[in-house]
Amino acid sequence: MNPAENQQRSDVLFGEGRNGTFVLAHLSDPHLSSLGAVRLGDPLNKRLFGYLSWQRRRRHIHQPHILEALVCDMLAMAPDHIAVTGDLTQVGLPDEFRQAAVWLGQLGTPERVTVIPGNHDTYVAAPWQDTFQAWAPYLAGDGGPDNNDPYPSLRVRGQLALIGLSSGRPSAPLLAVGSLGKRQLTRLEELLLQTRRRGLLRVVLIHHPPVPGSIAWRKRLTDARQFAGVIARQGAELILHGHAHYSMVRELAAGMQKVPVIGVPSASSADLTLQRAARYHLYCFERGDNGWRVQIIARAYSAVEKRFMVVHQQEFQLPVFDR
Repeated sequence: MNPAENQQRSDVLFGEGRNGTFVLAHLSDPHLSSLGAVRLGDPLNKRLFGYLSWQRRRRHIHQPHILEALVCDMLAMAPDHIAVTGDLTQVGLPDEFRQAAVWLGQLGTPERVTVIPGNHDTYVAAPWQDTFQAWAPYLAGDGGPDNNDPYPSLRVRGQLALIGLSSGRPSAPLLAVGSLGKRQLTRLEELLLQTRRRGLLRVVLIHHPPVPGSIAWRKRLTDARQFAGVIARQGAELILHGHAHYSMVRELAAGMQKVPVIGVPSASSADLTLQRAARYHLYCFERGDNGWRVQIIARAYSAVEKRFMVVHQQEFQLPVFDR
């Protein structure tokens, strides 16, 4: 389907008939950078393992033409905001951050695109000025960049509160675990309370799947149970993640409510399995008399059609929490 036909379709779905609907696009794990110019002797410590994995396997899975097709298709849908939940790089080298910064500019301005880090972006400890500084406007909350302690970040867009977390951290070779830490969890609880009192729809962005037991031990969020405790006390309307490279729907309990936890596969995946093929989600939020209603449209890459197409569509009511 050509761009003009894509635009006509986006007008039907999300154009003048929105009637106050806010459309959020979610993608994750593009792994867009190339390590082709890296020599075997260049990467140090854990990056060597990542480089060898890229040479042997990952460069065949993550395909630039698929990611390019996803971006073209997504932008034709004209979402109000785009959320990218980490792993833009392969092993977190400074040049990869520069490549990703150029790509982010293609998605949109920092005001319309929110990014959080993934474990590949934090492969090893590295100076901020050599890495995340290149993305600083896309990472920052509404208060502006805070290089010393930026998470959780808060961006309010319309009636949505986008709360960005950083679960990425350096880990031992062959591990891809993440953690939030006590300080970030404490601040998250405060932000969830404040935004709930303001009557905002709270969308939490995190890289690692936060539901305990939903991913392999070596890839887990180590303080998932502590995170679940925060959600149980303060609630959230929706939690979005990546990392698993798999389409995933789970729930976290918050009192009598169940909070949806939804993950997307890699945005550049050439995997032919439907649940692992490159995909992004569109969330169409609308305020009703009984809280928020959301329509989810999942668009995945078809290797046969050589384009993105709708593979799932669903509407449901989000949980309602007292202010």
